[in-house]
Amino acid sequence: MDMRFTLAEEPDAVTAEFGRKLFAGNTEFLKGVVAMDGLPPADRMEVCFAGRSNVGKSSLINALTGRKGLARASNTPGRTQEINYFTLSEQHYLVDLPGYGFANAPLAVVEKWQRLLKNYLSGRQTLRRAFVLIDTRHGVKPVDEEIMTLLDRSAVTFQVVMTKADKVKEIDRAAIVEQVFGAMKKHPAAFNEVILTSSEKGDGLPTLRATIATLE
Repeated sequence: MDMRFTLAEEPDAVTAEFGRKLFAGNTEFLKGVVAMDGLPPADRMEVCFAGRSNVGKSSLINALTGRKGLARASNTPGRTQEINYFTLSEQHYLVDLPGYGFANAPLAVVEKWQRLLKNYLSGRQTLRRAFVLIDTRHGVKPVDEEIMTLLDRSAVTFQVVMTKADKVKEIDRAAIVEQVFGAMKKHPAAFNEVILTSSEKGDGLPTLRATIATLE
């Protein structure tokens, strides 16, 4: 399958406003889940965010929602072992998956988390898309390939969101984007548009909001 990957374009004014309104609504932390029987009712569309430790996942969720302390980052990779659910208006759930790639966590903890993640991805019918966060400074690493492969096997469409784009000079960014495109070509579940973002500068946030708001 030869799929052409591109950087997502900014939404038109109407679509951007649609996304803005969704994220301007009430967003609250609902619960942290440590087992499948703790998941909230599958009564609305949900999207999840996955990324290795320190990729900027919490910062992105906070920037998207305009709530500075909504998602909290742990200073210790692998410390947070819960699937965190947030309500987004009355139509969506935002789901924050634990950071992966934690070498210092005990093996039993890693195995438990991996089992929960696999069960969640393969068994949640209301999950519309996974957003896999990639640090623009580093590109796709082997641990990112692992989560992408898991998403392939779970038949969950995933879209790459590149974080911290402002930390890389534009002249260097193109080569990293091409590396990401090359990695995505190996994964049939990959959506063909990549979103470049900066939580600090606000770059790409309207695009990501609009993408989530227009999912069906």
